[in-house]
Amino acid sequence: MSSVAVLTQESFAEHRSGLRDEEITGGTPEDEAYIPTYLEAFPPLPEKGTPGEKSGEPTGAWSKIRPIKASVITQVFHVPLEERRYKDNSQFGEGEEAKVCLDIMQRTGAHIELSLAKDQGLSIMVTGKLDSVMKARKEIVARLQTQASATITIPKEHHRFVIGKNGEKLQELELKTATKIGIPRPDDPSANIRITGTKEGIEKARHEILLISAEQDKRAVERLSLEKAFHPFIAGAHNRLVQELSQETGARISIPPPSLPKDEIVITGEKEAVALAIAHIRAIYEEKKRKTTTISVEVKKSQHKYIVGPKGNTLQEIMESTGVSVEMPPLDSGSETIILRGEPDKLGPALTQVYAKAKSVMVMEVTAPAWLHRFIIGKKGQNIGRITQQLPKVHIEFTDGEEKISLEGPTEEVEQAQAQIQDIIKDLMLRMDYTEVNIDQRFHRHLIGKNGANINRIKEQYKVSVRIPQDTDRSGLVRIEGNPQGVQLARKELIDMAQRMENERTKDLIIEQKFHRTIIGQKGEKIKEVRDKFPEVIINFPDPAQKSDIVQLRGPKNEVEKCGKFLHRLLADLIENSFSISVPIFKQFHKNIIGKGGANIKKIREETNTKIDLPTENSDSEMIVITGKKGNCEVARDRILTIQRDLANIKEAEVTIPAKLHNSLIGSRGCLVRSVMEDCGGVHIHFPSEGSGSDRVTIRGPAGEVEKARKQLLQLAEEKQINNFTAELQAKPEYHKFLIGRGGANIRRVRDRTGARIIFPSPDDPEQELITIVGREEAVRQAQKELETLVKNLDDVIEDSMVVEPRHHRHFVCRRGQVLRELAEEYGGVAVSFPRTGTHSDRVTLKGAKDCVEAAKRRIQEIIVDLEAQVMVEVAIPQRYHRAVMGPKGSRIQQITRDHEVQIKFPEREESTGVEPSPQENGEASPEAEFVPRKCDIITISGRAEKCELARAALLTLVPVTVDVEVSYDLHRYIIGQKGSGIRKMMEGYEVNIWVPQQEQQSDVIKITGQVANVERARVGLMERVKELQAEQEDRALRSFKLTISVQPKYHPKIIGRKGAVISQIRKDHDVNVQFPDKGDEQQDLITISGYERNVEEARAAIEQLVSVLEEMVSQDVKLDHRVHARIIGARGKAIRKLMEEFKVDIRFPQPGSEDPDRVTVSGLPESVDNAIDHLLNLEEEYMMSVTETETMAAYMKPPSRGGGGGDAESGVPAKGFVVRDAPWNAPGNKAPDMSSAEDFPTFGAGVAPKQMSAWGPKKF
Repeated sequence: MSSVAVLTQESFAEHRSGLRDEEITGGTPEDEAYIPTYLEAFPPLPEKGTPGEKSGEPTGAWSKIRPIKASVITQVFHVPLEERRYKDNSQFGEGEEAKVCLDIMQRTGAHIELSLAKDQGLSIMVTGKLDSVMKARKEIVARLQTQASATITIPKEHHRFVIGKNGEKLQELELKTATKIGIPRPDDPSANIRITGTKEGIEKARHEILLISAEQDKRAVERLSLEKAFHPFIAGAHNRLVQELSQETGARISIPPPSLPKDEIVITGEKEAVALAIAHIRAIYEEKKRKTTTISVEVKKSQHKYIVGPKGNTLQEIMESTGVSVEMPPLDSGSETIILRGEPDKLGPALTQVYAKAKSVMVMEVTAPAWLHRFIIGKKGQNIGRITQQLPKVHIEFTDGEEKISLEGPTEEVEQAQAQIQDIIKDLMLRMDYTEVNIDQRFHRHLIGKNGANINRIKEQYKVSVRIPQDTDRSGLVRIEGNPQGVQLARKELIDMAQRMENERTKDLIIEQKFHRTIIGQKGEKIKEVRDKFPEVIINFPDPAQKSDIVQLRGPKNEVEKCGKFLHRLLADLIENSFSISVPIFKQFHKNIIGKGGANIKKIREETNTKIDLPTENSDSEMIVITGKKGNCEVARDRILTIQRDLANIKEAEVTIPAKLHNSLIGSRGCLVRSVMEDCGGVHIHFPSEGSGSDRVTIRGPAGEVEKARKQLLQLAEEKQINNFTAELQAKPEYHKFLIGRGGANIRRVRDRTGARIIFPSPDDPEQELITIVGREEAVRQAQKELETLVKNLDDVIEDSMVVEPRHHRHFVCRRGQVLRELAEEYGGVAVSFPRTGTHSDRVTLKGAKDCVEAAKRRIQEIIVDLEAQVMVEVAIPQRYHRAVMGPKGSRIQQITRDHEVQIKFPEREESTGVEPSPQENGEASPEAEFVPRKCDIITISGRAEKCELARAALLTLVPVTVDVEVSYDLHRYIIGQKGSGIRKMMEGYEVNIWVPQQEQQSDVIKITGQVANVERARVGLMERVKELQAEQEDRALRSFKLTISVQPKYHPKIIGRKGAVISQIRKDHDVNVQFPDKGDEQQDLITISGYERNVEEARAAIEQLVSVLEEMVSQDVKLDHRVHARIIGARGKAIRKLMEEFKVDIRFPQPGSEDPDRVTVSGLPESVDNAIDHLLNLEEEYMMSVTETETMAAYMKPPSRGGGGGDAESGVPAKGFVVRDAPWNAPGNKAPDMSSAEDFPTFGAGVAPKQMSAWGPKKF
């Protein structure tokens, strides 16, 4: 094995300066001006001695220089053949040995070389860092060498010293000797230690273990068995006596705690110290045994804990004040006897104290019904909390199911608490009552309501508590508690609800699932409106995964019927508004259709009242989907197509293909035409709508692609025409619109049933009576038969006439013939024709089916009767209110005219003349002057008298009114909100105008103007907002509780934590604000906590607990060479953070420029600090090896100074250079060599003539 030398700072200094002065010069003192001799500065190399010469004395100065330890070391060791584990020599270097070595190299990082000796022994060379080499060596011995074992016996108590702290000593020993050492467990009586490894390693390990045992033999362990009763006298009050004894003697004394039934006292330490401690302990024991006596007293078992006190402090206090030991019976025994042991004259005062402590606390019970307990406690413990705050030493305990309350604490305080609780019980018994009602368990969830809505309403309305049993209880008993009147009312309502549920009915509605989400609305807003309208009806939609169309209604019969009709009407509106058109628009133009900030698309949506959906940017689709009413969708489509045409040079071509082929060309779900569009570069192909009769197909896109698509369509049409079946039907042109039906409804039904396409002639076709049917033969035959039946029915159409006075004609034809359209829609498409204006004819013609014509005639007569009974009513409303009465775009007036079937005419607007009419409030004249109507104020209503009166009343309700609301000026800014958002939201929500006084007015009056109903809703909403703000103010007042605690500033960073982690957690857990003092504050120790009082107290307790932990911590300085600080800290402090987390300590390094750059401070619990310092010192030793090696290499590699580095730069004195004494050139007859001479210092390669000998000896060339 190679020898290893360790380089220290001292040896390094010796190496740099030569041998120590005292060894060469015989003790010459060191001096800065000291000039070394030539032999000291340039010691001669050692000469080779004769073979017989002893080398005990040094042969030269070089032998005194210590070798430098390399960071990489090499160890070589030999494994004899008989100890080799793998002896197969057929493939040396490729067998198991090579695999094992490769695995060890990968795991340890050491380099291993194997060689085979002539005797078939194995030579192993291991190279690497010291730690890696030692680990590799241990594994090699364990895996390549056969193992022997031996047993060594040392005293059992010495085993723990072999193991060391956390097993570190044992690990070090195993690594050092390359063995496995097995030590028996503490509960194993065996003292044998088993060592496994090589013979050499076993011997080394045996030697080391025996050394450790021998060292421990110098220490002593003694055990004294003394009566347990006298242990308190040896320990003293609060263990002070035994601590003083330990400090005085230096021995460690371990006395078993009172709870442990052992008499043995253990003393450990140096033998002399142990003997001294034993003498002291025996002296105390003998004295107390001789002087003390005992007395026994009986005390109730329940009072023993007050004599013991928290953590036994009361017993220690009695011991300290009287010197008497109080022996308590075990808690689990039934004995009530307490023994006092001490000197006779001290037993009396001790007994007095025992009785005083026993009676200092009393237990009392208060009787109260179990159902009252939670009311006595109060909401969130408010009632009982007030008592415990006033009387903090009283403990109050409630027992579930029992009618008693236990009080425990000092006698006076318990009596006060008892009185207060009895007062609460008396008050509750006077104003509280309870009742129980049996309701079938299947109704319980309906009583509770969704999210507890029903039961919470009852609780809030009647101020009661309702307890409904859990489903698992299988009980129908509902308990109601509260004031007697509220209990009875709540009971009645619960019974009524249960009876209603017994009489309820269930109805299923069939609504297509695609409409469910629309009816429910975003976040359930729309269905909430329906539920509010029908609160007694429960509406259940199926789960989307069920794919069901059944919506279930449950509730009272009448309400369920009303709700069902309402949902049917809602569904009809949805179907009408769900018409959809897909418009193909080239992808590059989508952004232009959207417009800047969505301006274009928003405008189209608003003006056409449609929903327009564009595909996402990453989608390949070009389709824009328009949804809404059919007419509106077509208008929106045309506007979008116009934008595309204006943006690009898109060619549009039309191709004529018979309409009967359109369906077959489009294909199933448009698959055929879509394939043509994709094949032709994404052109758009538009077929005319069904029923239009047009043969023109529009192709839009780039010029070349349009032509290609045209050819493909014509080719497909030719193929389809050959395979299609066609039939023709004759029908009068006037029948065509009846056959088609409103919106194509009739003809669509025929097409859906048969699958045939029915084509009606266009106005330009020469054959106006010819109807074409295209499709499969059987489908065409069936459609033909149905159409012939319809035509036959239409042959029953008659034409009739009636007389209508010309003065009434205008009513029927005005508003673009709206009344006539309504008649046609209501009476089966009957056609009503009035004579042209100016003909002065009173003959009106009606044409249609006989029944429809008769019904239409009756309806016209009713309208005429209404017109003749029509009257005109004038309503005076000031002109300034007209705009408000009309509503947005006249919507309110239109609603009144529809609801009451009247006509309303507003006067022309009169320009202001500069004279303001007297103000009018709430529809009445102000007190100052009466309202005098002007011509511009008169609104005319025409219609039936009774309906005009209803319309007049409806108009007057639309006149704005103003109310004043008193709101404290302090709350105005909160009502207005940030940048007016609050007040604006209220005005929009209630459709009113709200005026808040200016700041300088300091007024409390807020004015609300609008319709009566809206004003009232706004007033209620405003008052609710005021209540919320007042509640917030009260909450802020409660949250403003502040408390300051004094904490030493040095603990502040620890309380704050890294990046504020600790204090942030405290703030989060307790919902408080914690403020630390600023740097300039006078009182740097005060920490301010603000929040709810209870939370503040809890936060203070948390901080105080944290401080108590910090106070237990210690700080210790350790000297670590500043050159290793950076390596210990690691990159970005990663290494030091890991070390601090591992040892649970804080490590502080000195700042740059510090007076003591090597001082490092470690803070934490004492044991953790010691462990961390040990680890730091180990790291320093490891890193210093690398540092010294680096500095050594740098010193040797550093070029010599050529700029007079040896001189005094500051003083300007020229450097002397390197000066030595007794140099060869100083001898008589010699001279120093001339450095400028080419002869003394020749240039390489230059020949120089020989010269006479000098002190340097002959020159060699």
